[in-house]
Amino acid sequence: MSGNKTTEAGSAGKNGVARLIFVIIAIFLEVLVILALILRFSDKAAWINIVMRVAAVMIVLGVYSQKKTASIRVPWIILIMAAPVLGVSLFLMIGLNGSTRKMRKRYQEIDDILLPMLPENQDELQALANRHPGAGNLSAYIHTYGGYPVYRNTDVVYYEEAADGLEAQLTALARAKRFIFMEYHAIEDSYSFHRLQAVLEDRAAHGVEVRLFYDDMGSIGFITTDFVKKMEAVGIRCRVFNPFAPGLNLFLNNRDHRKITVIDGQVGFTGGYNLANEYFNIDAPYGYWKDTGVRLEGDAVRSLTVTFLEMWNAVSGTDENDRDFARYLPDTEYRAQTPCYVQPYADGPMGHEHVGENVYISMAETARRYAWFITPYLIVTDELIHAFGLAAKRGVDVRIITPGVPDKKLIYQVTRSYYNSLVRDGVRIFEYTPGFCHCKMSVADDLMATCGTINLDYRSLYHHFENGCFLCDGQAILDIKTDFDRTLAQCREVTDYYRDGRGQFLRLGQLILRLFAPLL
Repeated sequence: MSGNKTTEAGSAGKNGVARLIFVIIAIFLEVLVILALILRFSDKAAWINIVMRVAAVMIVLGVYSQKKTASIRVPWIILIMAAPVLGVSLFLMIGLNGSTRKMRKRYQEIDDILLPMLPENQDELQALANRHPGAGNLSAYIHTYGGYPVYRNTDVVYYEEAADGLEAQLTALARAKRFIFMEYHAIEDSYSFHRLQAVLEDRAAHGVEVRLFYDDMGSIGFITTDFVKKMEAVGIRCRVFNPFAPGLNLFLNNRDHRKITVIDGQVGFTGGYNLANEYFNIDAPYGYWKDTGVRLEGDAVRSLTVTFLEMWNAVSGTDENDRDFARYLPDTEYRAQTPCYVQPYADGPMGHEHVGENVYISMAETARRYAWFITPYLIVTDELIHAFGLAAKRGVDVRIITPGVPDKKLIYQVTRSYYNSLVRDGVRIFEYTPGFCHCKMSVADDLMATCGTINLDYRSLYHHFENGCFLCDGQAILDIKTDFDRTLAQCREVTDYYRDGRGQFLRLGQLILRLFAPLL
């Protein structure tokens, strides 16, 4: 099907790649400029050395005092102390992790308006806790520290292939009557998105409000700079998250990694796939691409709507934002056919609570029989390694599926460097042989599951805006378990190799990559 690509799409891809190369060069040049300015005053090298070392010590003390896992703090401390000039320069560019007062204030202000518009749903939470205490505790955590309630009156459909999710989205979008919200990390101006665009244009022509929101860095290799104008010209309102521009940008390292579609506040979609050809196996640069998603219909869609509205309204201080949120949060008369406990949630770098990581930790801690995970990247904190290992030591069958074919070879080496620490504690590791698995999911005890955008890596857990969906006590959980079974049958288990064989003796390069994994 790759022949369906248009000349325009090919041109967009080339222009996008050129822009991506420009971004890399620009960042590299920024570091060189900082170093050059220091070297220019080489005649005052002694004083510069003293100043830089004092600055390095101050920054190290600040990093050491941060309320972050040691896995993130230690690499920065080593880098800054070993190479003060380079370390301080990189820390100022990417290490501050979006901790600008202006951005935090903007997100806090919009959350203070939106989150109270979600229901408390204490009856649903209590019913879940009574029925399944462990799952109830996890749900209570998400509500208390993430701000998102659990719902019962919601139907869930699970898609074990991204292509099936896309077809369902096209059908649901064509029925939109009032509004469509779409938020994605990456959009490719090519065949797959063109199918969606045709439906969006039609709905816009019929008076439906259509909004499209995407991450600039995530889409930079896929679209041209005039993409927004093209969308606006056909009636699709468009905004870009954190556009790249040369210059010191303390927010550059934080990206919008969410994937959300909301239709009329009644139907919602989320999962691992972006709107680009490779996610639907139209292009296959890394073998067969495995990705998944869920369709929600009912009360729980309200939380997806709030998550979208947060990003749309917080991203810009100059655009005209919403003033009447209530019209996008209608009361539903929908009655679920097969109710499931559903709890969409969001996570991001603006706060100090790492909800995404803690949900994964809780899945392992709560499990009694098994806890299985699938992720494209396995670059985890000591806390996650300990939680997975302790669960395995308790007798829980803990398994992690990673890709058999990498999309990023450097990151793949880092992923494999974590195997030995996990398998020594009894965790089983499987690699997906047909190609690249991009899904981000977990399932435990035929009772609980998660599906969303959150990888088991530092970027998802600490740097990016993410969203997930906690599911409990419904058919969708059994469907997810069945898909895990099918996927495991297509994997090779590498547990013994990395526990007893040569794989446990990691090369020095892998050890260095792992040490600085939080900076990648």
